Amino acid sequence: MLPPRRLFVGPSLRRIRRDLGLTQADMAADLEISASYIALLERNHRPLTADVLLRLAQTYKIDMAALARSDGSEITARLQAVLKDPMFSDIDLPPLENADLAANFPGVTEALLRLHTAWQEEHLALADRSAEVLDGEAGAPDPVAESRRFLAARRNSFPSLDDQAEQIARAITTAGGAERHLLDHHGLTVRRLPPDVMVGSVRRLDLHRKQLLLDDTLDAASRQFQMAQQIAHLEMGESIAAVCATGVFETVSGERLTHRALASYAAAAIVMPYGPFARAVEARRYDIEALSRQFGTSFEQTAHRLTTLQKPGQERVPFFFIRVDPAGNVSKRLDGAGFPFARHGGGCPLWSVHHAFRTPREIVTQWLELPDGQRFFSIARTVTAGGGGFGAQRVERAIALGCAAEHAGKLIYVQNDAVPPAPTPIGVTCRLCHRTECPARSAPPIGRQILPDDIRRTSAPFGFANG
Repeated sequence: MLPPRRLFVGPSLRRIRRDLGLTQADMAADLEISASYIALLERNHRPLTADVLLRLAQTYKIDMAALARSDGSEITARLQAVLKDPMFSDIDLPPLENADLAANFPGVTEALLRLHTAWQEEHLALADRSAEVLDGEAGAPDPVAESRRFLAARRNSFPSLDDQAEQIARAITTAGGAERHLLDHHGLTVRRLPPDVMVGSVRRLDLHRKQLLLDDTLDAASRQFQMAQQIAHLEMGESIAAVCATGVFETVSGERLTHRALASYAAAAIVMPYGPFARAVEARRYDIEALSRQFGTSFEQTAHRLTTLQKPGQERVPFFFIRVDPAGNVSKRLDGAGFPFARHGGGCPLWSVHHAFRTPREIVTQWLELPDGQRFFSIARTVTAGGGGFGAQRVERAIALGCAAEHAGKLIYVQNDAVPPAPTPIGVTCRLCHRTECPARSAPPIGRQILPDDIRRTSAPFGFANG
Protein backbone atom coordinates (compact mmCIF):
# COMPACT_ATOMS: atom_id res chain seq x y z
CA MET A 1 0.00 0.00 0.00
CA LEU A 2 1.38 3.39 -1.00
CA PRO A 3 1.89 5.99 1.75
CA PRO A 4 -0.42 9.03 1.59
CA ARG A 5 0.82 11.82 -0.66
CA ARG A 6 2.03 14.87 1.24
CA LEU A 7 0.57 18.14 0.06
CA PHE A 8 2.88 21.17 -0.27
CA VAL A 9 1.07 24.36 -1.34
CA GLY A 10 3.41 27.11 -0.16
CA PRO A 11 3.22 29.49 -3.15
CA SER A 12 -0.56 29.06 -3.46
CA LEU A 13 -1.09 29.68 0.26
CA ARG A 14 1.05 32.82 0.13
CA ARG A 15 -0.87 34.08 -2.90
CA ILE A 16 -4.22 33.48 -1.19
CA ARG A 17 -3.07 35.29 1.94
CA ARG A 18 -1.78 38.28 -0.02
CA ASP A 19 -4.89 38.43 -2.20
CA LEU A 20 -6.95 38.64 1.00
CA GLY A 21 -4.70 41.38 2.37
CA LEU A 22 -3.71 39.34 5.43
CA THR A 23 -0.49 39.07 7.38
CA GLN A 24 0.78 35.68 8.49
CA ALA A 25 -0.39 36.56 12.01
CA ASP A 26 -3.87 37.44 10.72
CA MET A 27 -4.23 34.14 8.88
CA ALA A 28 -2.84 32.21 11.85
CA ALA A 29 -5.45 33.79 14.12
CA ASP A 30 -8.25 32.98 11.67
CA LEU A 31 -7.15 29.34 11.41
CA GLU A 32 -6.26 29.02 15.11
CA ILE A 33 -2.69 27.96 14.44
CA SER A 34 0.65 29.70 15.01
CA ALA A 35 2.13 32.33 12.72
CA SER A 36 5.38 30.35 12.63
CA TYR A 37 3.45 27.35 11.26
CA ILE A 38 1.99 29.55 8.49
CA ALA A 39 5.53 30.66 7.63
CA LEU A 40 6.69 27.02 7.45
CA LEU A 41 3.72 26.11 5.21
CA GLU A 42 4.43 29.02 2.85
CA ARG A 43 8.09 27.99 2.54
CA ASN A 44 7.04 24.38 1.87
CA HIS A 45 8.87 23.26 5.00
CA ARG A 46 5.70 21.57 6.23
CA PRO A 47 2.96 19.77 4.27
CA LEU A 48 -0.60 20.99 4.52
CA THR A 49 -2.67 18.73 6.78
CA ALA A 50 -6.25 17.74 6.06
CA ASP A 51 -7.40 19.67 9.15
CA VAL A 52 -5.77 22.94 8.04
CA LEU A 53 -7.01 22.41 4.45
CA LEU A 54 -10.56 22.08 5.78
CA ARG A 55 -10.18 25.22 7.91
CA LEU A 56 -8.87 27.18 4.91
CA ALA A 57 -11.81 26.10 2.78
CA GLN A 58 -14.39 26.96 5.45
CA THR A 59 -12.81 30.23 6.61
CA TYR A 60 -12.03 31.78 3.23
CA LYS A 61 -14.55 29.92 0.99
CA ILE A 62 -11.77 28.29 -1.04
CA ASP A 63 -12.29 25.33 -3.35
CA MET A 64 -10.47 22.50 -1.56
CA ALA A 65 -10.00 20.49 -4.75
CA ALA A 66 -8.38 23.45 -6.52
CA LEU A 67 -6.05 24.09 -3.58
CA ALA A 68 -5.18 20.42 -3.30
CA ARG A 69 -4.23 20.42 -6.98
CA SER A 70 -1.91 23.40 -6.40
CA ASP A 71 0.88 21.18 -5.06
CA GLY A 72 3.77 22.78 -6.93
CA SER A 73 3.28 20.77 -10.14
CA GLU A 74 2.45 23.91 -12.12
CA ILE A 75 5.53 25.84 -11.02
CA THR A 76 7.64 22.71 -11.60
CA ALA A 77 6.26 22.46 -15.14
CA ARG A 78 6.99 26.16 -15.72
CA LEU A 79 10.56 25.68 -14.49
CA GLN A 80 11.09 22.64 -16.71
CA ALA A 81 9.77 24.56 -19.71
CA VAL A 82 12.21 27.42 -19.05
CA LEU A 83 15.13 25.02 -18.56
CA LYS A 84 14.53 23.63 -22.06
CA ASP A 85 15.92 26.91 -23.41
CA PRO A 86 19.00 26.22 -25.61
CA MET A 87 21.11 28.43 -23.34
CA PHE A 88 20.88 25.67 -20.71
CA SER A 89 21.51 22.77 -23.12
CA ASP A 90 25.01 22.01 -21.81
CA ILE A 91 23.87 21.72 -18.18
CA ASP A 92 22.63 18.42 -16.78
CA LEU A 93 19.32 19.29 -15.14
CA PRO A 94 17.48 16.13 -14.00
CA PRO A 95 13.69 16.52 -13.66
CA LEU A 96 13.84 15.36 -10.03
CA GLU A 97 16.19 18.22 -9.14
CA ASN A 98 13.86 20.68 -10.87
CA ALA A 99 10.93 19.35 -8.83
CA ASP A 100 12.94 19.59 -5.60
CA LEU A 101 13.93 23.18 -6.37
CA ALA A 102 10.33 24.18 -7.12
CA ALA A 103 8.98 22.43 -4.03
CA ASN A 104 11.61 23.45 -1.49
CA PHE A 105 12.62 26.87 -2.78
CA PRO A 106 9.53 28.36 -4.45
CA GLY A 107 10.84 31.92 -3.99
CA VAL A 108 14.11 31.15 -5.77
CA THR A 109 12.17 29.36 -8.52
CA GLU A 110 9.85 32.31 -9.05
CA ALA A 111 12.87 34.66 -9.16
CA LEU A 112 14.50 32.45 -11.82
CA LEU A 113 11.31 32.42 -13.89
CA ARG A 114 10.99 36.20 -13.72
CA LEU A 115 14.65 36.69 -14.65
CA HIS A 116 14.29 34.39 -17.65
CA THR A 117 11.19 36.26 -18.86
CA ALA A 118 13.00 39.61 -18.46
CA TRP A 119 16.02 38.20 -20.31
CA GLN A 120 13.80 37.05 -23.16
CA GLU A 121 12.19 40.48 -23.46
CA GLU A 122 15.58 42.20 -23.62
CA HIS A 123 16.88 39.60 -26.06
CA LEU A 124 13.93 40.21 -28.37
CA ALA A 125 14.25 43.98 -27.98
CA LEU A 126 17.90 43.75 -29.04
CA ALA A 127 16.91 41.69 -32.08
CA ASP A 128 14.29 44.30 -33.00
CA ARG A 129 16.78 47.14 -32.66
CA SER A 130 19.32 45.26 -34.77
CA ALA A 131 16.72 44.61 -37.47
CA GLU A 132 15.75 48.29 -37.48
CA VAL A 133 19.38 49.34 -37.92
CA LEU A 134 19.85 46.86 -40.78
CA ASP A 135 16.72 48.13 -42.48
CA GLY A 136 17.64 51.75 -41.90
CA GLU A 137 14.58 52.33 -39.72
CA ALA A 138 16.15 53.01 -36.34
CA GLY A 139 14.45 55.85 -34.52
CA ALA A 140 11.44 56.31 -32.27
CA PRO A 141 10.15 53.34 -30.24
CA ASP A 142 7.67 51.13 -32.08
CA PRO A 143 4.54 50.39 -29.98
CA VAL A 144 3.59 47.40 -32.15
CA ALA A 145 7.06 45.89 -31.72
CA GLU A 146 6.84 46.47 -27.95
CA SER A 147 3.58 44.55 -27.76
CA ARG A 148 4.91 41.74 -29.95
CA ARG A 149 8.01 41.43 -27.76
CA PHE A 150 5.87 41.16 -24.64
CA LEU A 151 3.83 38.31 -26.14
CA ALA A 152 6.82 36.53 -27.68
CA ALA A 153 8.84 36.62 -24.45
CA ARG A 154 6.00 34.74 -22.75
CA ARG A 155 5.40 32.42 -25.72
CA ASN A 156 1.93 33.92 -26.06
CA SER A 157 0.80 31.85 -23.06
CA PHE A 158 -0.82 33.25 -19.91
CA PRO A 159 -1.97 30.38 -17.67
CA SER A 160 -3.46 32.65 -15.00
CA LEU A 161 -5.82 34.17 -17.58
CA ASP A 162 -6.63 30.71 -18.95
CA ASP A 163 -7.59 29.45 -15.49
CA GLN A 164 -9.86 32.39 -14.71
CA ALA A 165 -11.42 32.32 -18.19
CA GLU A 166 -12.22 28.63 -17.81
CA GLN A 167 -14.18 29.38 -14.61
CA ILE A 168 -16.06 32.18 -16.38
CA ALA A 169 -16.83 29.85 -19.31
CA ARG A 170 -18.42 27.38 -16.91
CA ALA A 171 -20.50 30.18 -15.37
CA ILE A 172 -21.65 31.26 -18.85
CA THR A 173 -22.68 27.70 -19.68
CA THR A 174 -24.60 27.46 -16.40
CA ALA A 175 -26.36 30.76 -17.11
CA GLY A 176 -27.42 29.58 -20.56
CA GLY A 177 -25.16 31.75 -22.71
CA ALA A 178 -23.18 34.98 -22.76
CA GLU A 179 -26.24 37.24 -23.13
CA ARG A 180 -27.90 35.74 -20.08
CA HIS A 181 -24.63 35.88 -18.14
CA LEU A 182 -24.27 39.60 -18.89
CA LEU A 183 -27.82 40.21 -17.70
CA ASP A 184 -27.59 38.07 -14.55
CA HIS A 185 -24.10 39.13 -13.42
CA HIS A 186 -23.86 42.70 -14.69
CA GLY A 187 -27.42 43.83 -15.35
CA LEU A 188 -26.55 44.46 -19.00
CA THR A 189 -28.96 43.93 -21.88
CA VAL A 190 -27.45 43.12 -25.28
CA ARG A 191 -28.80 45.14 -28.19
CA ARG A 192 -27.93 44.87 -31.88
CA LEU A 193 -27.94 48.11 -33.83
CA PRO A 194 -27.19 49.00 -37.47
CA PRO A 195 -23.73 50.36 -38.39
CA ASP A 196 -24.95 53.94 -38.92
CA VAL A 197 -26.19 54.03 -35.31
CA MET A 198 -22.98 52.42 -33.99
CA VAL A 199 -20.94 55.15 -35.76
CA GLY A 200 -17.84 53.11 -36.50
CA SER A 201 -17.97 50.85 -33.43
CA VAL A 202 -18.63 47.12 -33.45
CA ARG A 203 -19.11 47.02 -29.66
CA ARG A 204 -19.94 49.76 -27.16
CA LEU A 205 -20.76 49.58 -23.47
CA ASP A 206 -23.52 52.04 -22.51
CA LEU A 207 -23.30 52.14 -18.73
CA HIS A 208 -25.97 54.83 -18.45
CA ARG A 209 -28.63 52.63 -20.07
CA LYS A 210 -27.04 49.38 -18.84
CA GLN A 211 -26.72 48.07 -22.37
CA LEU A 212 -24.06 46.35 -24.43
CA LEU A 213 -24.47 47.52 -28.02
CA LEU A 214 -23.28 45.37 -30.91
CA ASP A 215 -23.12 46.03 -34.65
CA ASP A 216 -25.95 43.95 -36.13
CA THR A 217 -23.87 43.04 -39.18
CA LEU A 218 -21.46 40.95 -37.09
CA ASP A 219 -21.55 37.23 -37.85
CA ALA A 220 -22.23 34.72 -35.06
CA ALA A 221 -18.55 34.06 -34.29
CA SER A 222 -17.69 37.76 -34.10
CA ARG A 223 -20.76 38.50 -31.97
CA GLN A 224 -19.82 35.74 -29.53
CA PHE A 225 -16.23 36.99 -29.37
CA GLN A 226 -17.26 40.61 -28.73
CA MET A 227 -19.52 39.58 -25.84
CA ALA A 228 -16.69 37.45 -24.40
CA GLN A 229 -14.30 40.37 -24.73
CA GLN A 230 -16.66 42.65 -22.82
CA ILE A 231 -17.02 40.00 -20.11
CA ALA A 232 -13.22 39.77 -19.95
CA HIS A 233 -12.95 43.54 -19.44
CA LEU A 234 -15.63 43.45 -16.73
CA GLU A 235 -14.50 40.37 -14.81
CA MET A 236 -10.81 39.96 -15.65
CA GLY A 237 -9.70 43.58 -15.80
CA GLU A 238 -7.50 43.37 -12.69
CA SER A 239 -5.93 40.10 -13.81
CA ILE A 240 -5.19 41.50 -17.28
CA ALA A 241 -3.68 44.64 -15.75
CA ALA A 242 -1.53 42.51 -13.42
CA VAL A 243 -0.14 40.51 -16.33
CA CYS A 244 0.46 43.68 -18.33
CA ALA A 245 2.30 45.21 -15.35
CA THR A 246 4.99 42.52 -15.63
CA GLY A 247 6.25 44.18 -18.83
CA VAL A 248 8.38 47.26 -19.38
CA PHE A 249 7.07 49.64 -22.04
CA GLU A 250 8.70 52.71 -23.54
CA THR A 251 5.41 54.05 -24.89
CA VAL A 252 1.87 54.38 -23.60
CA SER A 253 0.62 53.06 -26.93
CA GLY A 254 2.74 49.93 -26.56
CA GLU A 255 1.22 49.25 -23.14
CA ARG A 256 -2.31 49.86 -24.43
CA LEU A 257 -1.80 47.56 -27.41
CA THR A 258 -0.57 44.86 -25.04
CA HIS A 259 -3.55 45.35 -22.74
CA ARG A 260 -5.83 45.02 -25.76
CA ALA A 261 -4.03 41.88 -26.92
CA LEU A 262 -4.42 40.35 -23.45
CA ALA A 263 -8.13 41.19 -23.42
CA SER A 264 -8.50 39.41 -26.75
CA TYR A 265 -6.52 36.48 -25.34
CA ALA A 266 -8.91 36.35 -22.37
CA ALA A 267 -11.95 36.48 -24.69
CA ALA A 268 -10.58 33.59 -26.75
CA ALA A 269 -9.94 31.66 -23.54
CA ILE A 270 -13.57 32.18 -22.51
CA VAL A 271 -14.95 31.06 -25.87
CA MET A 272 -12.41 28.22 -26.22
CA PRO A 273 -11.58 27.21 -22.60
CA TYR A 274 -8.12 25.68 -22.28
CA GLY A 275 -9.07 22.23 -20.97
CA PRO A 276 -11.96 21.42 -23.35
CA PHE A 277 -10.21 23.06 -26.29
CA ALA A 278 -6.92 21.22 -25.72
CA ARG A 279 -8.76 17.90 -25.53
CA ALA A 280 -10.74 18.67 -28.69
CA VAL A 281 -7.55 19.67 -30.49
CA GLU A 282 -6.04 16.24 -29.95
CA ALA A 283 -9.27 14.40 -30.72
CA ARG A 284 -9.62 16.23 -34.04
CA ARG A 285 -5.91 16.26 -34.84
CA TYR A 286 -5.74 20.06 -35.11
CA ASP A 287 -8.45 20.23 -37.79
CA ILE A 288 -9.03 23.99 -37.68
CA GLU A 289 -12.33 24.00 -39.55
CA ALA A 290 -13.78 21.18 -37.42
CA LEU A 291 -12.67 22.94 -34.23
CA SER A 292 -14.22 26.18 -35.49
CA ARG A 293 -17.59 24.50 -35.90
CA GLN A 294 -17.37 22.77 -32.52
CA PHE A 295 -16.71 26.01 -30.63
CA GLY A 296 -18.65 28.40 -32.87
CA THR A 297 -15.55 30.41 -33.74
CA SER A 298 -14.03 31.71 -36.96
CA PHE A 299 -11.14 30.03 -38.75
CA GLU A 300 -8.80 32.86 -37.74
CA GLN A 301 -9.92 32.88 -34.09
CA THR A 302 -9.33 29.14 -33.87
CA ALA A 303 -5.92 29.31 -35.54
CA HIS A 304 -4.98 32.17 -33.22
CA ARG A 305 -6.00 30.14 -30.16
CA LEU A 306 -3.82 27.23 -31.27
CA THR A 307 -0.71 29.39 -30.71
CA THR A 308 -1.57 29.76 -27.00
CA LEU A 309 -1.64 26.10 -25.94
CA GLN A 310 1.61 26.16 -23.98
CA LYS A 311 0.30 25.95 -20.42
CA PRO A 312 3.07 24.28 -18.38
CA GLY A 313 2.37 20.60 -18.01
CA GLN A 314 -0.44 20.71 -20.59
CA GLU A 315 1.44 21.79 -23.70
CA ARG A 316 0.24 20.96 -27.19
CA VAL A 317 1.96 21.46 -30.54
CA PRO A 318 3.75 24.84 -30.51
CA PHE A 319 2.67 27.01 -33.45
CA PHE A 320 3.54 30.35 -34.95
CA PHE A 321 0.91 32.51 -36.67
CA ILE A 322 1.21 35.27 -39.22
CA ARG A 323 -1.37 37.36 -41.11
CA VAL A 324 -0.64 39.28 -44.31
CA ASP A 325 -2.60 41.34 -46.81
CA PRO A 326 -2.31 41.03 -50.62
CA ALA A 327 0.45 43.66 -50.61
CA GLY A 328 2.53 41.56 -48.23
CA ASN A 329 2.08 43.78 -45.19
CA VAL A 330 2.19 41.79 -41.94
CA SER A 331 -0.67 42.85 -39.66
CA LYS A 332 -0.25 40.19 -36.96
CA ARG A 333 2.49 37.89 -35.74
CA LEU A 334 2.10 35.45 -32.87
CA ASP A 335 4.74 33.07 -31.68
CA GLY A 336 4.12 30.12 -29.40
CA ALA A 337 7.47 28.43 -29.95
CA GLY A 338 10.29 30.86 -30.76
CA PHE A 339 10.40 30.47 -34.55
CA PRO A 340 12.61 33.08 -36.23
CA PHE A 341 10.32 34.10 -39.09
CA ALA A 342 7.34 34.47 -36.79
CA ARG A 343 8.94 37.74 -35.66
CA HIS A 344 10.81 39.31 -38.57
CA GLY A 345 9.81 37.08 -41.47
CA GLY A 346 6.79 36.76 -43.66
CA GLY A 347 8.29 38.55 -46.63
CA CYS A 348 9.61 35.55 -48.56
CA PRO A 349 7.58 35.28 -51.81
CA LEU A 350 8.23 31.53 -51.97
CA TRP A 351 6.11 30.94 -48.87
CA SER A 352 2.58 29.74 -49.71
CA VAL A 353 0.93 32.30 -47.41
CA HIS A 354 1.45 34.77 -50.26
CA HIS A 355 -0.07 32.35 -52.81
CA ALA A 356 -3.23 31.63 -50.80
CA PHE A 357 -5.02 34.58 -52.46
CA ARG A 358 -5.08 32.59 -55.71
CA THR A 359 -7.36 29.95 -54.14
CA PRO A 360 -9.61 31.79 -51.66
CA ARG A 361 -10.86 29.80 -48.65
CA GLU A 362 -8.84 26.73 -49.62
CA ILE A 363 -6.18 25.40 -47.24
CA VAL A 364 -2.71 25.34 -48.77
CA THR A 365 -0.03 23.21 -47.08
CA GLN A 366 3.71 23.44 -47.56
CA TRP A 367 6.93 22.01 -46.14
CA LEU A 368 9.53 24.73 -45.57
CA GLU A 369 13.26 24.79 -45.00
CA LEU A 370 15.28 27.73 -43.70
CA PRO A 371 18.89 28.37 -44.81
CA ASP A 372 20.20 26.83 -41.56
CA GLY A 373 18.37 23.56 -42.29
CA GLN A 374 15.42 24.02 -39.91
CA ARG A 375 12.24 22.51 -41.36
CA PHE A 376 8.63 23.50 -40.72
CA PHE A 377 5.15 22.60 -41.87
CA SER A 378 2.81 25.46 -42.82
CA ILE A 379 -0.96 25.75 -43.28
CA ALA A 380 -2.23 28.85 -45.12
CA ARG A 381 -5.71 30.09 -46.01
CA THR A 382 -7.45 33.36 -46.78
CA VAL A 383 -9.88 34.94 -44.32
CA THR A 384 -12.32 37.82 -44.71
CA ALA A 385 -12.98 40.68 -42.31
CA GLY A 386 -15.81 43.19 -42.56
CA GLY A 387 -18.73 42.83 -44.91
CA GLY A 388 -22.09 41.91 -43.44
CA GLY A 389 -24.17 43.68 -46.07
CA PHE A 390 -24.25 44.66 -49.72
CA GLY A 391 -21.58 47.25 -50.47
CA ALA A 392 -19.99 46.90 -47.04
CA GLN A 393 -16.21 46.98 -47.24
CA ARG A 394 -14.44 43.64 -46.95
CA VAL A 395 -10.77 43.05 -46.24
CA GLU A 396 -9.13 39.90 -47.59
CA ARG A 397 -6.09 38.61 -45.75
CA ALA A 398 -4.14 35.37 -45.64
CA ILE A 399 -3.10 33.65 -42.45
CA ALA A 400 -0.46 30.99 -41.96
CA LEU A 401 -0.10 28.63 -39.04
CA GLY A 402 3.05 26.56 -38.77
CA CYS A 403 4.99 24.21 -36.57
CA ALA A 404 8.37 22.49 -36.51
CA ALA A 405 8.59 19.48 -38.83
CA GLU A 406 8.89 17.01 -35.93
CA HIS A 407 5.37 17.95 -34.76
CA ALA A 408 3.72 17.84 -38.18
CA GLY A 409 2.68 14.18 -37.88
CA LYS A 410 0.15 15.12 -35.21
CA LEU A 411 -1.78 17.28 -37.69
CA ILE A 412 -4.62 15.99 -39.85
CA TYR A 413 -3.10 17.85 -42.80
CA VAL A 414 -0.15 15.45 -42.93
CA GLN A 415 -0.49 11.86 -44.14
CA ASN A 416 1.66 9.80 -41.79
CA ASP A 417 2.21 6.99 -44.31
CA ALA A 418 3.33 9.32 -47.08
CA VAL A 419 6.87 10.53 -47.75
CA PRO A 420 6.99 14.32 -47.21
CA PRO A 421 7.71 16.23 -50.42
CA ALA A 422 10.94 18.15 -50.78
CA PRO A 423 10.67 21.31 -48.67
CA THR A 424 10.54 24.73 -50.28
CA PRO A 425 13.71 26.68 -49.45
CA ILE A 426 12.68 30.02 -47.95
CA GLY A 427 14.38 32.72 -45.91
CA VAL A 428 13.43 34.80 -42.93
CA THR A 429 13.89 37.95 -44.99
CA CYS A 430 16.03 38.64 -48.04
CA ARG A 431 18.48 40.67 -45.95
CA LEU A 432 19.10 37.66 -43.68
CA CYS A 433 18.90 34.89 -46.30
CA HIS A 434 22.14 33.77 -47.93
CA ARG A 435 20.66 31.61 -50.71
CA THR A 436 22.63 33.23 -53.51
CA GLU A 437 20.78 31.46 -56.35
CA CYS A 438 17.25 32.49 -55.28
CA PRO A 439 15.45 34.03 -58.30
CA ALA A 440 12.87 35.71 -56.04
CA ARG A 441 15.41 37.77 -54.11
CA SER A 442 14.48 41.45 -53.68
CA ALA A 443 17.52 42.68 -51.71
CA PRO A 444 21.09 41.51 -51.21
CA PRO A 445 21.95 39.75 -47.93
CA ILE A 446 23.91 41.54 -45.27
CA GLY A 447 27.67 41.07 -45.58
CA ARG A 448 27.90 39.84 -49.18
CA GLN A 449 29.79 41.78 -51.84
CA ILE A 450 27.78 42.29 -55.07
CA LEU A 451 29.64 41.48 -58.29
CA PRO A 452 29.63 43.90 -61.25
CA ASP A 453 27.64 42.75 -64.30
CA ASP A 454 29.79 44.30 -67.06
CA ILE A 455 31.20 40.89 -67.99
CA ARG A 456 28.71 38.38 -66.58
CA ARG A 457 25.03 38.71 -65.69
CA THR A 458 23.68 36.02 -63.39
CA SER A 459 20.20 34.54 -63.67
CA ALA A 460 19.57 35.55 -60.04
CA PRO A 461 18.83 39.24 -59.37
CA PHE A 462 22.26 39.71 -57.76
CA GLY A 463 25.65 38.10 -58.23
CA PHE A 464 27.87 37.77 -55.18
CA ALA A 465 31.54 37.31 -54.51
CA ASN A 466 32.41 33.92 -53.06
CA GLY A 467 32.83 33.60 -49.28
